[in-house]
Amino acid sequence: MNDVLSGDLIYIFAFFLGGLAFAFGPFVMVYLLAPRWTRNIHNKTGQYIECGIDPIGDAWIRYSAVYYLYALVFVAFAVDVLYLIPVALVYNRQFPIRDFVELVIFIGILSLVIVYAWKKGVFEWKRR
Repeated sequence: MNDVLSGDLIYIFAFFLGGLAFAFGPFVMVYLLAPRWTRNIHNKTGQYIECGIDPIGDAWIRYSAVYYLYALVFVAFAVDVLYLIPVALVYNRQFPIRDFVELVIFIGILSLVIVYAWKKGVFEWKRR
């Protein structure tokens, strides 16, 4: 083999080993760092763990659909921030009128999300 091909094979082998290290490294670290004595000394090996505290009640509770609508509104605003920050950084550089119109349209669509959630009663927390 020539020198260029063997150099390329060395890079491929190094990237392959790096990929294996990233794939199996977390499993090895967890095995080496995990405590081995936590639940066995209290005779609670069959009990589920929630943050190290003894669980209270059943884990299978029902959430209201309002909770999920509230989460969707949060996701809509998270996407809003992800879009608006880059646009704000380059705003008014080349096409100021077009940029402003695009921002108004985008904020208008997001305001429709708020109006929809408001009409559905997402922002009203009622105790049962």
